[in-house]
Amino acid sequence: MSETTTRKAKSAKAAAEKVEPVKLGKLDSYIGFNLRLAQNASFKAFKRHTGDAELRPGWFAVLSLIHDNPGITPMALSKASGRDKSTLTPVLRDLLRLKLIARETVENDKRSYTLSLTRLGKDKLAMLAEHAAAHDRTLDEIVGDKKEELIRLLKRISALLD
Repeated sequence: MSETTTRKAKSAKAAAEKVEPVKLGKLDSYIGFNLRLAQNASFKAFKRHTGDAELRPGWFAVLSLIHDNPGITPMALSKASGRDKSTLTPVLRDLLRLKLIARETVENDKRSYTLSLTRLGKDKLAMLAEHAAAHDRTLDEIVGDKKEELIRLLKRISALLD
């Protein structure tokens, strides 16, 4: 690549990275939209904190729920995690591929299976739990003395809309 081509490519990349502010309009005052932005920012910060490039949103919650409920079924896990089957299935597939969880067929129903953590999964969960605690302390600093109120409101939203 010539020096001129390299300079043009760098200039084009810099121009593409320069993002103009977008007017949010009514979205700016919508709770759902702001919840989603906050959730995305939280996931990104947690991933940065762990330094795990392969980490996906929800892994910590799924591993925690399986740890606290060994033998849980995917259906129960779906309900507890607030994920529908279409978003939970790829998470479980990834965790199985990475040997963080194991699945065991239910003896009297060959179509059903239960989930448990592997030794590797327990180790991964322990590492993620440390990062989650630190991440939650950061969130605590942001919300201050409003944490209990925020959690109460989020639980209320979940309960009434689900």
